[in-house]
This record gives sequence, C-alpha cells and structure tokens, in this order.
Amino acid sequence: MLRIVVLGAAAGGGVPQWNCGCPVCQAARTEHPELQSTQASIAISADGEHWFLINASPDLRQQLIATPQLHPKGLRLRHSPIAGVILTNSEVDAVAGLLSMREGSPFAIYAHPRVLAILRANSIFNVLSETNVRRQPIAIDEAFEPELPDGSPSGIEIVPFAVPGKGAWYLEGKAHPAGDDGAGDTLGLRIGDKASGKHLYFLAACAKVTSELKQRLAGASLVFFDGTVWRDDELIAAGLGAKTGQAMGHISMSGDNGAIAALADLGIDRKIFLHINNSNPALLRDSAEREIVERAGWQIPADGTEITL
Repeated sequence: MLRIVVLGAAAGGGVPQWNCGCPVCQAARTEHPELQSTQASIAISADGEHWFLINASPDLRQQLIATPQLHPKGLRLRHSPIAGVILTNSEVDAVAGLLSMREGSPFAIYAHPRVLAILRANSIFNVLSETNVRRQPIAIDEAFEPELPDGSPSGIEIVPFAVPGKGAWYLEGKAHPAGDDGAGDTLGLRIGDKASGKHLYFLAACAKVTSELKQRLAGASLVFFDGTVWRDDELIAAGLGAKTGQAMGHISMSGDNGAIAALADLGIDRKIFLHINNSNPALLRDSAEREIVERAGWQIPADGTEITL
C-alpha cells in the first residue's frame, strides 16, 4: 500500500503570501483561515514507517511539525522517519527546505544531475554534509528504488521523466552550472508501490500537455498536477506581476490548452491540483472557477490530506 500525505499545495509564497493583499490572501488572513496553505510538497511511504519527500519546500519545518507521521519516533535523542528527498526541479520552492534538514540526521537527496549541479554550485547547501546526506543522481526514464537508511529497498519504484518547463528563475540570464544543453531541469515522476503495482504521477511544474504526456497519464489511479494559475495572464491582469504563466513554465488550469481540457477523458481516477498560486481564484470555494474545477472532477487539497493507493 502506498501512503501519501499532502504537506502543502500552494505555489511559491504560500497562502497567504507574506506581502500580498490579493483577495485570496486577504480572505485567508481573516474570515477564511481554511484557505491557508504551505508550499507544494508531498510525502510518500510504502511501509508507513519510512517516508520520502517529493520536493522540500521553504515551509518544510512547519509542515513537519503539522504531520505526526514525520515526527521522531521512540525515545531517541535524534531520529527522523524521513529517508530521502526526491527533487523534481531546482526552484526555490522545491529546494529551500533542504536547509531546514541540516541538523545531522542521515538521508539521501535524489535529483537529476542538472539539479545536483546547482546545489553543488551554491555553497550554502554545504551545510548538508555529504557524510550524512548522500546526493544520488537520477536519470530521465530510468527507474530507481530509493533506499531506506540501512540500505534496504523501500518498496517504491520511481521513474523520472522530462516535462515541458523552464530552469530556475534565479538562473535567468546566467550560465547554468551544468551547461545549457540537455533536459532535466523540470521532471515529472511516476511513483509506484512495488507490492501492489499501483502508481501515481506527480508534476509540480508543467508548461504544456503534450501527446506523449497524455499517453503516460492515461488510466492513472492518481495524478498530482501543476495548478499554478487559472489563466495565463493572471498575474498581469491582477497587477501582481509582469510574467505570464507560460513565461514561468506553468500551464494554466483553464482554456482550450489548459490542464482541465488537456487531461479530460483520459480515464484518470483522481486528479489533484497542487502548486496553486495565491492569485488563482479557484482557491476561493464559492468562486465560479472553483465550480468549474470540481465539475471537471479535479480536487484542490488542504494541507495534511492523506491518501492511500
């Protein structure tokens, strides 16, 4: 059985964002605290004892406090059920939480060499001593099984695959530590339970749904998918930014080429949006956009949502 906990469902900045007065953030601070959400990450486990994080958000410490499954067990002075972190990109909201795991507990980081090169190039990540924190490269379309702390198999099989996207925004106009050629900056994951054969897909960032991606996702039991913006020009129209969703490497929920339309009629049992920006009106439960999302069979999860597969 594969166990999943949604640690956070929001995009960078969370909900409410510290400096944002948009309608969603205002509502989250006042009459609708249920809208509050930390930045996107999930935790997965095949045995209920050892857990792997998919991305490490800047809100990780808060997420760990709020998630009993990830608390230290027993009477040991130092312990964590977290055996590893799988990174799907190198954006701040996917890697900054690693710095909250610097206190000496052993775990492994699994990431594409392009992402590992960025961590290696930034000396602040040296606080994660490689004596305790092993950095394991993963390859596109090559299955791997993350290991438990004693080196035994976890029972989880993960297949990373490239999806349309962009490199980290903080590298725009700068040389990439791994060079300019090659995919790997944005990954999707196929995550499977080896015992049951069941699997899910995780895509926190995706700029376009291609025919190849449709073939991958068709018939899936569960898909976590990029829900950053409702419409491509959302930030511009709201006066919150100067970039479109596409310019940031994210597909919109709505529109003829949006995620809702593109992933319709694929026989996916359960579809969940995550990495949802505070500007997205679909977060408001009484909005027309939320009605469209739910009518199309999509869910917007609360932090702490538990799922078994």
